Amino acid sequence: MKTKIFITALLILSSFLYANSQQITFLNETSFKENVWNYEANQKWKFEGNKPMIIDFYADWCRPCKMIAPHLTAIQNEYGNKLQVYKINTDKTPALANLFKIRSIPTLLFIPADGNYKQIVGYRDKEQ
Repeated sequence: MKTKIFITALLILSSFLYANSQQITFLNETSFKENVWNYEANQKWKFEGNKPMIIDFYADWCRPCKMIAPHLTAIQNEYGNKLQVYKINTDKTPALANLFKIRSIPTLLFIPADGNYKQIVGYRDKEQ
């Protein structure tokens, strides 16, 4: 009986944590236009999101990019559904990096709900 109660409680807790969690999402050009900015429909920046987001422009070979990745995962886990962290591989989608004139990685875009983004270049720790 105690085992059944424990398992039931564990399942309820797991479903609650899953419902309040959000995963880091990797964007391509199509998903970027759907979730961030449809640059084909709007020449000027027009934020398509409905909550704050962080976009990490990175490359697989970039050591500082690898160092910042755990911080972004921790931030996503901490804020759950209140924030969305996206990653864009600049080697696979250079057109997206060109939209923001990104010449160095990692580059992070911090986009509040109002859509006025701030761009930061280089490694930062979680607190920064």
